[in-house]
Amino acid sequence: MTDDIRLAFAHPSERAEAMDPARPLRDRISLRDLVAEVEIGAFQAERGSTQRVRFNVVVEVRPHPAPLDDDVDRVLSYDMIAEAIAAELSSERLNLLETLAERVAERILAAPQAMRAYIRIEKLDRGPGALGVEIVRDRAPDLPRPVPVAAEPEPLVAPLVVFLTNAALAAPELPGWLDRWQAGARPLVLCVGASETPAPQATAPLVQRRIDLLAIEQNAWVLAGRDPRCVVRGSRTEIDWAMKHDQISVWAPSKIVLDAVESPSADPHDALELALWFAAELHAETVLVIGEDVPEHPARGLDLRYVSPDAAGTAI
Repeated sequence: MTDDIRLAFAHPSERAEAMDPARPLRDRISLRDLVAEVEIGAFQAERGSTQRVRFNVVVEVRPHPAPLDDDVDRVLSYDMIAEAIAAELSSERLNLLETLAERVAERILAAPQAMRAYIRIEKLDRGPGALGVEIVRDRAPDLPRPVPVAAEPEPLVAPLVVFLTNAALAAPELPGWLDRWQAGARPLVLCVGASETPAPQATAPLVQRRIDLLAIEQNAWVLAGRDPRCVVRGSRTEIDWAMKHDQISVWAPSKIVLDAVESPSADPHDALELALWFAAELHAETVLVIGEDVPEHPARGLDLRYVSPDAAGTAI
């Protein structure tokens, strides 16, 4: 077996020792065989359940300019590696190990002492062996930080979230309501429930949950067809961008709900409860519920107003 092949399957620590032999040696710290239960993966079978994922990490560190004197504050802590992994696992549900590895490496290399990171991540339950990815990422040795510190982003203005019942969605006054709501000081996010046409039924709960979420999205597209200002958006990035540019968003819930680290407990059949969960995620202050005979829900700390269609245009 050639050295190249052997190193391809070796532990990242051996890879670290073999790379760039002409380069001055650096100290290394490592974390081996950390196994976590993670919900990750692009396939439907990987949603709604966790699988074992193993992490192996080696970090090359900059020598400390002063004697260590057995002082723990002068070295890069092993805990920092584990904390970087835990932070990325808790921030967002991901489809790709590659994305997770990139984000862990970026977080590790934010430490001033860290110079190069070797990250190997493997799924242990998806096949007969371990399926994984390994990356190597550097930081320039003359930079005090891995990237220039960006300016603090301007905080988003809390949106006005409006839940439209099917009767309100079909109301001829809808364009006029949109005129008044959009003229306000807050970005506008619209939410709907499913249409009155029954959705297909499945015996598997996770399958049914996706069907019910898609039923809401079908109605979102119906709303988009009512007025060209109503744009269906399914990711937080799209919605944040629309709020910054004073554009109306109609929430398509599937991606955000299914990718949430802490998925909402609300059943998609209870579309208003789902919309209130999302309003809280957006840090909204006010939610208007336009329509008649809507069951009341806990306000979740929101200014929750039930408004009849007759008063919808003057509700804010």
